[in-house]
Amino acid sequence: MKISHSHNKADYVGILGSLLCIVHCLAMPVLALGSAFGHDHHLHVGFLSLDYLFILINAAAVYFATRNHRSVFVNVLLWSALVLFAVSLIFEERNAVFQWLGYLGSALLITGHLINLYICQIAPQTKLKVS
Repeated sequence: MKISHSHNKADYVGILGSLLCIVHCLAMPVLALGSAFGHDHHLHVGFLSLDYLFILINAAAVYFATRNHRSVFVNVLLWSALVLFAVSLIFEERNAVFQWLGYLGSALLITGHLINLYICQIAPQTKLKVS
């Protein structure tokens, strides 16, 4: 398996993007209680919500992390987690279950990127056969 440094950078970006989204989703309702945001717990930049920015960051990270990657497990895990994450963020206003599914999607993205880092960095150094 050809390993490039872009995989590693994409994994780090994906982990950071997912962690920032979790922090944002946990912190905004608390901050909104005492601020002028009122009941709207999303920070908007013009018409664009930060949720969409998190989706774009994670989509780019998953694309670059899985590009030219042979591990079907990692590819399926990361792309499935991204779809769950994106759909949950888009529909979280409709039902509270989508908020919890968004947290699950973030956790799965972090897990997938950590597994990918293990496969690309640690396993080759210990000469383990992982594919």
